[in-house]
Amino acid sequence: MKTTLSLIKADIGSIGGHVTPSKQVLAAVKNYIAGSKLILSHHIFSIGDDIAILMTHNLGKNNEAIHRLAWCAFEDGTRVAKEQGLYGAGQDLLADAFSGNIRGLGPAVAELEFEERPNETFVVLAADKTDPGAYNLPLYLGFADPMHNSGLMLSPKMSQGFRFTIMDVEHTDGDRVIELKVPEELYDLACLLRDNQRFVVEGIYSAATQEQAVAVSTTRLHNIAGTYTGKDDPVVLVRVQGEFPATGEVLSPFRIAHYVAGFMRGSHVGPLMPVKVNSTVSYFDGPPVVCAQGFCVRNGILTEGVDLFDHPFWDSIRVKATEKAIAIREQGFSGAAMLGMNELEYGGIKEKLEKLETRFKVREKN
Repeated sequence: MKTTLSLIKADIGSIGGHVTPSKQVLAAVKNYIAGSKLILSHHIFSIGDDIAILMTHNLGKNNEAIHRLAWCAFEDGTRVAKEQGLYGAGQDLLADAFSGNIRGLGPAVAELEFEERPNETFVVLAADKTDPGAYNLPLYLGFADPMHNSGLMLSPKMSQGFRFTIMDVEHTDGDRVIELKVPEELYDLACLLRDNQRFVVEGIYSAATQEQAVAVSTTRLHNIAGTYTGKDDPVVLVRVQGEFPATGEVLSPFRIAHYVAGFMRGSHVGPLMPVKVNSTVSYFDGPPVVCAQGFCVRNGILTEGVDLFDHPFWDSIRVKATEKAIAIREQGFSGAAMLGMNELEYGGIKEKLEKLETRFKVREKN
C-alpha cells in the first residue's frame, strides 16, 4: 500500500501583527488533528505567522476527507484566534465553507504519494513572506547543477537527470503546465524559472525511475480570489537520498540567501533567510524566511523531525541574509527594491496613479 504525505499550511491569526500564531491557536489545531483516526501520524509546526500540518495516510493525494480534516482544524484555530483578537484571524481561509478539496480555498498544499523505500527519507520546506517562485532557484540548483549536486556526476541514476513540471501561475482558466527534461532542456528551463512570479516549479521526477521527488504548492492567492490577496507562503516536500539528491544537496542552494518577492505587505524584494522551525518574523515584516525539517517514514509512521537549519553553519548565512536585507531596504521604494505594479498586494499606488493620470498633459511643441 502506498504512503501519502500531505503538507497543508495557512495563516489563521497572529500576535502583534504578522509575527507568530499564539500558543492557544497552535494547541487548537494540534488537538483537532490529534483526534482524527484518518491519519497514521502527523507533525504540526509554525513558521512566521503560518501554521503547517504534515500528515501521513494511505488515502492518496487530493483526498476529500484529509483536506476537510485540515480545513476544519484551521477553522477551529480561527475560532480561537478571533476569541483572542489576533491579527488576520482566518485570513487564508478564502471560502465560507469547505467544498471537497482545500486547493483553491487559500491554504498552501503539497502532497506526495509513493511506495516506501526501505529507508524513506524526505525534507519539509516551509516559507513565509514570499511566493512559490522562491523555490525556483534552489530546486534548479539542487536538481540540475553539479556545483550543488555532485550526485549528478557520481550517481548512475541521477546522471540520467530529472523531469521538471512547471506551472504558469498567471493562467487562471486551468492548470497550464509544461514538462522539461534536464540536462537536455536545461537552458529552456532556465528561461522559464528566471520569472519567479509567473513560472513556478510544481513537481520534479526522476528520469531513471519516474518516481516523484518534489511537490510544491503553486496556486497563488490573488489568482484564487480575483484580486491580489497576498503571497502564498509556500511549502515543499522533497524525497532525498538514493536516486534523489542527498539532504545536503537540497539544502546547499539556500546558503545563497537569494532575493525573492515578499517582505512587508508582500510588495517588496528581500533575501530568503534560512531559519529555525517556529521562528517569528520581525524586520519589515520579514525578511522572507524558510525552515527545513528532515524526517523518515516507515509504514506511514513518521520519526521525529530534525531541524535542518539549526546548525552553527546557518548562523553565518543568517548574518549574510541580514546584511542583504538591510542593503536592499536602504533603497526603499525605488526600482528593484519594490515589486512591479502587477505584483503589489495593496491597491493604493494604482488608485493614486489613476487619479494622477487625468492630470498629465501632452506639452505642445514650440
